[in-house]
Amino acid sequence: MNIALTGFMGCGKTSVGKALAELLPEYVRIDLDEYIESMAGRRISDIFQEDGESAFRDLEAHALAKIFIGAKSGEDTGEGRRKIISLGGGTITTEPCRKLIHEHSVCFYLKASSDTLVANLLNDSTVRPLLSPDGSHLAEPQLRARIELLMSERTHLYESAADHIITTDGLTYEQAAAHIISLL
Repeated sequence: MNIALTGFMGCGKTSVGKALAELLPEYVRIDLDEYIESMAGRRISDIFQEDGESAFRDLEAHALAKIFIGAKSGEDTGEGRRKIISLGGGTITTEPCRKLIHEHSVCFYLKASSDTLVANLLNDSTVRPLLSPDGSHLAEPQLRARIELLMSERTHLYESAADHIITTDGLTYEQAAAHIISLL
């Protein structure tokens, strides 16, 4: 079965995915955001700015379907191999994506406290359009407020999409990966 990693921005989905791939070499690792950027030929922040969130979510669902169901145009999505997919922080916000995740993977919610998320995102250089639409970096109080607002909207979606919830506060990426493997 495929493994999907969900959770808020900065919870460690990409890093845990890399650690899992080291422990499970028979799987192919795919970072959904990187895949979308490659497929679209643009950065996610540009897609949000130029086309809006709705267009991005449609593109995200299309990309996820290609990864799970198979590529039509010959790109390498690890067809025929099991996959470790690090989802975007908002992937679970649309019904088509939740359905694909439910049907084609075992989903792990990497749950992190707002303190952990703030610590991980405060000095992160990644442009995250839903945290700061203009691409600027937020000071700690504004970042915390934005994280807590989005988490209040999304937590129930993460929990309902997940087959397993892993609290990552205090865990290394390798420890979180080992915990995931113990639940497979």
